[in-house]
Amino acid sequence: MKHASTRNVIERFFGLLKIRWAILRSSSFYPLKTQCRIITTCCLLHNLIRREISTDPVECDINDFDLSSNSEDRETISQVSLSEQWTAWRDNLALQMFNNWRRNREI
Repeated sequence: MKHASTRNVIERFFGLLKIRWAILRSSSFYPLKTQCRIITTCCLLHNLIRREISTDPVECDINDFDLSSNSEDRETISQVSLSEQWTAWRDNLALQMFNNWRRNREI
């Protein structure tokens, strides 16, 4: 249950960031380093807002929505287990990505 609880907190936080910062709502075509800086900046600004404003209107809206939604409709992860099929798929994907990377480096 800790995994599901942690996952819910993280999803809620990223949902809050997407509501607040439009730049996070769609795909980004910036270089990876710039994307990391954008996310870090959004998090820092979020923390600044939470520190300086006693009642955050964005979070109030989300809390109102959470109270009105039916908690039985939410899917939670209660157990995570490995399978041979998943491991093989993941290893195959990693190998394909590595081979593509190596091919592109040779060009």
